[in-house]
Amino acid sequence: MQGNGEDRANDERLPAGARAAGFASPFDRGEWFDLLDAHGFAGEDRHDAHATVGAATAWLPLRRDRAGQYSGLANWYSFAIRPLFTGPAHPGERGAALRALFAGLRKRAARLTLYPVPETEGVHGDLVIALRKAGWWVEATPAGDRHWLDLAGMTHDQWWESRPGALKNTVRRKAKKGVVDIQLLTAFDPGSWAAYERIYAASWKPDEGHPALLRAFAEHESARGTLRMGIARIEGIPVAAQYWTVEDGTAFIHKLAHVEDSLKASPGTLLSAALFRHVIEVDGVARVDFGTGNDGYKKDWMNRHERLWRLEAFNPSRIAAWGPAIKAFARSKLGRE
Repeated sequence: MQGNGEDRANDERLPAGARAAGFASPFDRGEWFDLLDAHGFAGEDRHDAHATVGAATAWLPLRRDRAGQYSGLANWYSFAIRPLFTGPAHPGERGAALRALFAGLRKRAARLTLYPVPETEGVHGDLVIALRKAGWWVEATPAGDRHWLDLAGMTHDQWWESRPGALKNTVRRKAKKGVVDIQLLTAFDPGSWAAYERIYAASWKPDEGHPALLRAFAEHESARGTLRMGIARIEGIPVAAQYWTVEDGTAFIHKLAHVEDSLKASPGTLLSAALFRHVIEVDGVARVDFGTGNDGYKKDWMNRHERLWRLEAFNPSRIAAWGPAIKAFARSKLGRE
């Protein structure tokens, strides 16, 4: 759809050059949405909503959940859903293009759900502003947490010195024993990935949601040179594994798991320490993103926390949206009382 509201071809897809504002993320590229689509996460259909104003085009990959109801094309691996842009980075034109995108979407959608939305986009962010200016009723609800590390110019040693004493003591004592061997990889290796899958299956984690998608994602990131993976072994047997990626000054922690009966040796903690050292000293990242979730152990490694948001938008020109909108706003009001 264009800024004047005229529809473009329905099959037009997010171009490879589209980027979100701010730092780059593996979840903001066309390849990620293509993977989700290829592995069955597009619902009834995929729709890459877009609109152009001036030289800027705003994009937002969506899936159709049912007739008139859309949501962001994301799944449980996604750290965030954000609007993407092509064309010059002129804030005024980008904001207008995003408003035009949502105005055009009202022709086909009665309801829109976006999750997970970062703190910067929630409540007073560009997404909510654009939706409301385009005529949608919007309810923003806190729905989850995100922990991340802002190094703010710190070296690895300076950051490590700021960590809790119990964590530092564990790493020092367990590393001194020399029981755990650490292997770090920067390219996909089928044998190491098979070891990760065995470790995950024997860990405390629930069943992997979609292992084929995760492996395809890891292979793709390896081809881009962004994969960072670690395997911890005790007497040659893999007992802990982690899968990270690195780009644009940020390390993203995607998956981690360890075998339960190896806990006394703390292989997962030692592996985390080794990967943090590598991405900070070798890759030179400025931040580390632990993704979604409020697990207590994340606070030991990170120094920043923010809420994630769920945006529910309702099209007042569709009678079908009125009932769900009333229920959503009523739930929100009761939750604040």
